Amino acid sequence: MIPGAGLRWLEALGPQTIRPGLARTRALLSALGRPQDSFRTLLVAGTNGKGSTAATAAAVLEAAGLRVGLTTSPHLVRVNERVRLPGGRDVSDAVLDATLSLVAAVSGEGPLRPTYFETLVVAACELFRRAGVEVAVVEVGIGGRLDATNVLEPEVSVVTNVDADHLETLGPTLADVAREKAGVFRPGHLALTTERGGMLGVLHAEAARVGADLVEVMPSAAWDDVSPLAGAHQRANVALGVAAARALVPADDATVRRGVAATRWPGRLQTVPRPGARPLLVDGAHNPAGAAAVAAYLDEVGLAGRVGLVFGALGDKAVEGMFAPLAARARQVVLVAPDSPRAVRPDALAARLGRDDLPRAASLAEALALLAGGEEDAPILVAGSLVLAGEALALAGCRDA
Repeated sequence: MIPGAGLRWLEALGPQTIRPGLARTRALLSALGRPQDSFRTLLVAGTNGKGSTAATAAAVLEAAGLRVGLTTSPHLVRVNERVRLPGGRDVSDAVLDATLSLVAAVSGEGPLRPTYFETLVVAACELFRRAGVEVAVVEVGIGGRLDATNVLEPEVSVVTNVDADHLETLGPTLADVAREKAGVFRPGHLALTTERGGMLGVLHAEAARVGADLVEVMPSAAWDDVSPLAGAHQRANVALGVAAARALVPADDATVRRGVAATRWPGRLQTVPRPGARPLLVDGAHNPAGAAAVAAYLDEVGLAGRVGLVFGALGDKAVEGMFAPLAARARQVVLVAPDSPRAVRPDALAARLGRDDLPRAASLAEALALLAGGEEDAPILVAGSLVLAGEALALAGCRDA
């Protein structure tokens, strides 16, 4: 393929396509000579916090001297964010493009043609093999049991928590969601969770059924003074990431502190300065539990009642439950549609929220302009969608999230 063809082929697959199942991913990895056999795996599932947990674990493992690969989803600004190679560097355009071209060549246009997500899982495995990765930290996409990442054989599996999201695919009940996420557990291997709600019993039952050793990890403030991840809710994610890393390699407290301090996970309560304008507070909260965590942070730092809010969401989300806690803490609100075919248009969003009084903007830039006259040192919160979070970072000049 000519340069750039692999990336163009990936985009043509359509990021929004979801086809649960493992057969295509298994077949493509087999065609590439099973690159996943060349590294150990930590697999991270859950409703919220799995990216923060995975990023923390990867950083601690790096601090312990291992060559670590990290694959996450979705990306915020550039697709390269989805594959980090040893040293915490995102894969380059040229290397990613060449690897995607290889995946395209072995997949063809028949039954092995993968989805966008499956392609990147396969590409990440090949990239990790070529980079000499010793441990791959892999974030599950949706669910667990039928997610493409579940073709891997993790030594340690994580389910951060279980909450209401993707019920149309994983539900209809929360117990169904919990069982799907527990699909990442493996017989005879360690599983970790910070779930504290009613689904903890379901996770324990599933662990017992498959023969996994499920251990509950408690949130900890031990790393607060070095963690760059804002919000009290991150204490659970950081503690879980540290525990997962330590399950794979011995790491003393000094090593853990170096790793936690080096954790990079953008778009989650990320403050973005803007010279001459109100700063942005960007968070990809896209379900009620995520929005509640953002609301708690605003209360914690004294920003409740002061922020401006730009809110936008995708149509399959529980927008009412997400909007309420954020709007209750905002001085001004503007509705906007994220740049996605699944987005709720502002008029339809206002109708769903029963708030025809709210101003609407045709773009994120217009929404920010509408809020420009607010309290100068109070940020504009951009929340409701990871797509919208990525737009905000790009608009603020963050080429790489």
